[in-house]
Amino acid sequence: MTKSFLDQNFILENKTAEKLYHDYAAKMPIIDYHNHLSPQQILENGNFKNITEAWLYGDHYKWRAMRSNGVSEAYCTGEASDFEKFQKWSETVPFTMRNPLYHWTHLELQRYFSITETLNAKNAEAIFNSCNATLAKPSHNIRGLLSQMNVKTLCTTDDPLDTLEYHIAYHKETASDSSAIDMFPAFRPDKFILIENPNFNTFILKLGNIVDFNINSYEALEKALSLRAEFFAAQGCTVSDHGLEKLSSVSFTKDEVENIFTKKLKEEELSTLEIEKFKSSVLLFLGKMYHKLKWVQQFHLGAMRNNNLLALKTLGPDTGWDSIGDYSQAQSLSSFLGNLIATDQLSKTIIYNLNPADNEVMGSMIGNFNDGSVAGKIQWGSGWWFLDQKDGMEKQINSLSNLGLLSRFIGMLTDSRSFLSFPRHEYFRRILCNIYGKDIENGELPNDLEYIGETIQNICYNNAKTYFGFKK
Repeated sequence: MTKSFLDQNFILENKTAEKLYHDYAAKMPIIDYHNHLSPQQILENGNFKNITEAWLYGDHYKWRAMRSNGVSEAYCTGEASDFEKFQKWSETVPFTMRNPLYHWTHLELQRYFSITETLNAKNAEAIFNSCNATLAKPSHNIRGLLSQMNVKTLCTTDDPLDTLEYHIAYHKETASDSSAIDMFPAFRPDKFILIENPNFNTFILKLGNIVDFNINSYEALEKALSLRAEFFAAQGCTVSDHGLEKLSSVSFTKDEVENIFTKKLKEEELSTLEIEKFKSSVLLFLGKMYHKLKWVQQFHLGAMRNNNLLALKTLGPDTGWDSIGDYSQAQSLSSFLGNLIATDQLSKTIIYNLNPADNEVMGSMIGNFNDGSVAGKIQWGSGWWFLDQKDGMEKQINSLSNLGLLSRFIGMLTDSRSFLSFPRHEYFRRILCNIYGKDIENGELPNDLEYIGETIQNICYNNAKTYFGFKK
């Protein structure tokens, strides 16, 4: 018998999977420990003016699909009206079948708006108006949307140059409200690692203005980054994050790095080796600093960014022109983690890969540095970006199961700029329960639903809560 599209047992292929999801996974709260949400919007807690603002502004996943469907840039990042943009997205949706966007789109329509129709050009106007009416309700302001998905804790992604004023104001406002969502910053210092960036010296100047001293030496840079990290820690930060092609870990001396930094300040050209030496030094310094602060460090590896240089020039970064890179990861990752563990300065670490060819590399690498001090100390993060879809998540879960301990996994995150993306946690949970359910019914796992149900609840929420030390 053909199942209905996106019914209550969506993705769940047998009765055991259904029971695991509905009785154990579905009710668990959400910790979203990595996303790109706006702390200002969370503080101000307004309502979106329409579904386009909530759904399409900044969503490069949808823009890529629209462009592939022959939609003009005017309807993606351009000057078309919000309804016109929504109409073009609605026309594109039927063409996204078997792309995760088709599932995400309809999960979000169901969960936030109770709309069970499949979106298309014909019903676009009616759905646009219905969503807008819902979004105008007081219950559907920013925090209401998060609460609707049972979000308890989230970590935004913040630059060392950030004042964190919105985090500070939010903490002050919600300090006495035990029901409020916990929001913390995460420290993302990529600007001060990527010395090859043409704007590097501008970033250094801005950092110097914030710390109120001239950063005219590499030693001064380390001091400035330490001060910013301490400031972040004072605002509740316990997490760092990095988006890199690959980790850098080559030999260097202090004098070499000092000379490289001086050359950059003079705008002299650097060799490839000099760039790698500088990055290696900064990353090692940061890793040791995170250990001292008792932070979790995250590394998102493997994105090949800004491929379309014309689009970068006209539209800027993060507008949908990135892809999977084929960088060599194993040797530098092993060296970097090895250098930190050699001096007992390796903090909890999460590694994410973007190239599925690296799955087994990551799954096996984390076992080299789990030292028995903390369960699951070194984590291989959930399928990320181009891999946070059904096939990508299944492969990550299966590889982790084969090479490590899935039961210690800290689960899913949105990595999103959209406040409507939280059904991705449900998507992951359904996939997870289906994998366990099939194994149980195939006799590959015992039919112990109480124990396996508890394991699933740990992966969905409890492991992350313990790993990060969050209260909620």
